Amino acid sequence: MTTPTVRTPAPAPVPGPVRARKRKPRVLANTLAVLFCLVWVFPIYWMVNTAFKPADEVTTMTPIWFPLHPTIENFTRALTQNDFLVYLRNSAIVVVAAVVLSIVVGFLASAALSRFRFKGRRAILVAILFVQMIPSGALLIPLFLSFQSLGLLNSYIGLILAYVASVLPFSIWVMRGFFVAVPIEIEEAAKTDGAGTFRILWSVLFPLVMPGVIATSVFAFIAAWNDYLTAYVMLKDQGMYTLPVWLAGFSTNKGTDFGGLMAASVLFSLPVVVFFLIVQRRLVSGMTAGAVKG
Repeated sequence: MTTPTVRTPAPAPVPGPVRARKRKPRVLANTLAVLFCLVWVFPIYWMVNTAFKPADEVTTMTPIWFPLHPTIENFTRALTQNDFLVYLRNSAIVVVAAVVLSIVVGFLASAALSRFRFKGRRAILVAILFVQMIPSGALLIPLFLSFQSLGLLNSYIGLILAYVASVLPFSIWVMRGFFVAVPIEIEEAAKTDGAGTFRILWSVLFPLVMPGVIATSVFAFIAAWNDYLTAYVMLKDQGMYTLPVWLAGFSTNKGTDFGGLMAASVLFSLPVVVFFLIVQRRLVSGMTAGAVKG
């Protein structure tokens, strides 16, 4: 005797008005997202657009949306004047050193604050969070006076330490979240196998918190690369200036070279774009993984 098959009734079709009501919020959200992207991208487009315009098209009263006579004269002038390569070297030295030092110190500090129990640990965490909320400009005068007494003004070391001091609270706070998300059983298993403290930090914990290291390195790189005020105040020798200070040289008492300034801005932005494209996958995974546990 065969068992009759039971047919599951097909779901009732969704009425047209219901589908329309469900589609409206999605269309509205997509429209707002497109408008937001256009507003965000427009300054970048206008910068690149102006960089390829000749001088007469840059200063015209009527906006020109596309260069009528594209030229690379602005890029040539930006690369050949004002010692671009010298300032690029200065920025590379300062930024790379600041990123590496902030990652090393932040990694060790966040490991200590997340894995060791000692008196005053919570007070240190609160102090780090409080310092992070203070604007960097408010700390510039105390840093200037401190570095002046230590003889660190007009030196790469002083500028590097200033950048590390500004990004270190963020680095410690973010990387601590990644350390807390790592189960303590992994460290206990490594200790059972005979691994020491530094071996556990380097071979076990460092690969697991790598997304957090990448995320903080991006923040440190952008903060140090884009900084103008600290470099201008801390450095007196013009030959030691960084690229943000070099960009300000296109505005003088005689006027502003808008074409050269936009071309220089494009050149200035390229290292940040390249660096972000290299680490974007790890950055996205890092920002999501760091929010697992606090």
